[in-house]
Amino acid sequence: MFEATPIAATDKTTLYRELTSQTGGLLHGETNLIANAANFSALVFHTLPDISWCGFYFADGDGLVVGPFQGKPACVRIARGRGVCGAAAASRRTQVVPDVTAFPGHIYCDGAARSEIVVPLVRADGTLLGVWDVDSHSPARFDEADRSGMEALCAQFLRALV
Repeated sequence: MFEATPIAATDKTTLYRELTSQTGGLLHGETNLIANAANFSALVFHTLPDISWCGFYFADGDGLVVGPFQGKPACVRIARGRGVCGAAAASRRTQVVPDVTAFPGHIYCDGAARSEIVVPLVRADGTLLGVWDVDSHSPARFDEADRSGMEALCAQFLRALV
């Protein structure tokens, strides 16, 4: 049985390093996509401060469909290239958006969201699995430390699926 331990980090680098380690323990030995996505979402949601929503959108045809998440109900389908999630899927680059109102075509699933980070999930064979999406009600919540940390978390998630 896995039990998350409180993380008493004073900086984001340490926080993400410890969270990535806990993620490895949580996902160890399990390869099921849905089980791992559900547990990953819950762990991140209950560990990271000042986030209002986190979850997965998985590739489905020429768009994305919502997967396991934590937070308020979400948009079900997103066209590839539309909004922050669609931009991350199309470009295969992490999107850090300090002010979602300034992002062209932003999709408002939660009208209180002010900032967002989205990491594309690309398998070793180069195919797009989907994206990892995290929102906050605070403007400019996410920075380069969050980018690095979220990308490390997502790499740990992808490793577990092999």
